[in-house]
Amino acid sequence: MRLRLIRHATLTVEFQGRLLLVDPMLDEAGTRPPVQNSPNPRNNPLAGLPVPAEQLLLGIEAVLVTHTHSDHWDDTAARLIPKDTPLFCQPEDEAKFQSQGFTQVRAVRQTMIWNEIEIIRTQGRHGTGELAKRMGPVCGFVLRPAAERLRQEPTLYVAGDTVWCLEVEDALAEFGPQVTVVNAGGARFLEGNPITMTAADVTRVCRHTPRMQVVAVHMEAINHCVLTRAELAARLEDAKLRQQVVIPEDGEWIDFGA
Repeated sequence: MRLRLIRHATLTVEFQGRLLLVDPMLDEAGTRPPVQNSPNPRNNPLAGLPVPAEQLLLGIEAVLVTHTHSDHWDDTAARLIPKDTPLFCQPEDEAKFQSQGFTQVRAVRQTMIWNEIEIIRTQGRHGTGELAKRMGPVCGFVLRPAAERLRQEPTLYVAGDTVWCLEVEDALAEFGPQVTVVNAGGARFLEGNPITMTAADVTRVCRHTPRMQVVAVHMEAINHCVLTRAELAARLEDAKLRQQVVIPEDGEWIDFGA
């Protein structure tokens, strides 16, 4: 299994010989306004794509979208991704993708099989309290081989936009992933608590499952994500957890083998 951080939460994943795209944000740098009522009011995305969007989409066989905030699904993705691409989403977003002309929308209510890959939807909390309710529903996905004979691949958990919460803890306990991707960045507004994982949250993930490889993404691409890669690395170093966490640069491939 290999995955590549494109930018922010956008990943390509090679799993069982299939190429999947996760949470495509494909707009050019600086083409969207800042997130309102948030720190660092610069136009988004803050960083460009490591390769042109059209090149990135070559060979993509399916798309997974955890939710449809514009930093996980933008107008460029909706325009460029072929409309007959299998698109996996949470049930709340099914109608939106259909209205955009996608013909192979598959709402994952609990679990489904696609090309011998089991895709399981997980829960999360996009913040805390009333703010999390206003942010709307979000999900994550677990990918694992659908048949025992294929279980050489590691189980992958993409947690999505969530803070550390009971739902994440339950997913780690139930599915036992060997690799977990967490959306860090400590995204926040001018008021209220962070709505994605902070350095403390990433530390909790590591300590909960100490033999699991963690991949931290979702940093330095959207204006309200205030935690940088360097700051996260320093916090993990202090906690003696740095070796457990990969913090990839945009465009970097990570190979997890079998």
